[in-house]
Amino acid sequence: MSTFISELPKVELHLHIEGTLEPEMVFALARRNGITLDYPDESALKAAYRFEDLQSFLDVYYQGMQVLLTEQDFFDLTWAYLRRAHAERVRHVEIFFDPQAHTGRGVPLAVVVGGIGRALEQARRQWGLTSRLIMSFLRHLSQESAFDTLHHAEPFRQQLSGIGLDSAEKGNPPTKFTQVYAAAREQGYRLVAHAGEEGPASYIRDALDVLEVERIDHGVAAITDTPLMARLAQERIPLTVCPLSNLKLKVVETMAEHPMLQLLHAGLCVTVNSDDPAYFGGYMNANYQALQQGLGASNEELLQLALNGVEACWLSPEEKAVLTRELKVYGEQAGIRLNH
Repeated sequence: MSTFISELPKVELHLHIEGTLEPEMVFALARRNGITLDYPDESALKAAYRFEDLQSFLDVYYQGMQVLLTEQDFFDLTWAYLRRAHAERVRHVEIFFDPQAHTGRGVPLAVVVGGIGRALEQARRQWGLTSRLIMSFLRHLSQESAFDTLHHAEPFRQQLSGIGLDSAEKGNPPTKFTQVYAAAREQGYRLVAHAGEEGPASYIRDALDVLEVERIDHGVAAITDTPLMARLAQERIPLTVCPLSNLKLKVVETMAEHPMLQLLHAGLCVTVNSDDPAYFGGYMNANYQALQQGLGASNEELLQLALNGVEACWLSPEEKAVLTRELKVYGEQAGIRLNH
């Protein structure tokens, strides 16, 4: 790990809190909650992390979160991630959670939001680590289920900044959720959606034009659509790209094939994120390192990706200015002079 990466101030915009559930915590929470797992030990669970595609990951992902039952469980999960993020010089995080994956198991939404929110507040007080919380709809479930979730989230509206859309892309286009996104927009939520990971570039266009999202999660399929790339660059629509996730789920076969730097040099606002790091082999620093080692990304390119993260985040203009300045000073100290 280069010192440049380990000390680089960062912003993370695509992180599923349930995807930070490390095997050690799975077993610790299972013991605490009296749950019998299908795996004899942590190494057997880790051995299951050989994924062929998105669905094979999701099967293990949903199974793992059965150990999350109490507010303390959600606090412990979130706090463990935040401690790691702080240690990796992450200054601001925008975190997804999947309410339907918990309420469907009988865990009340108040328990989930209460535990996550308490950890986020403690990180803000203790380290000044700022955050936003994004509630994601599971796209393999119905729009009616999403509407129910939106309704049940009303008491927690002040704690929720945005609405997202995740889970299996194939067969679940953005257009499936047109009405519920319109309702969320009317309620004042900021809108994002996963698109163009396993799904085609047309899903990115639909997320923009039909769902009216302001940010695309993943979006690497844009590389196949030159007019779409031009639009994304012109409108500065951020893509929250997750390099190690793309590698682990075989979106790319090797990191050398990853389109991140092509997208960057085409003028897109691409950002670096870790997605589900417990399952994909790395948090933020490891994702930057993968770009450095697998793609030969220079320190200047890595700095620009970090600056893009600040541009794409939901902090106030004043807070963004502070972070941008910190990054530029850091780059200057490393001998980097950006043109813009």
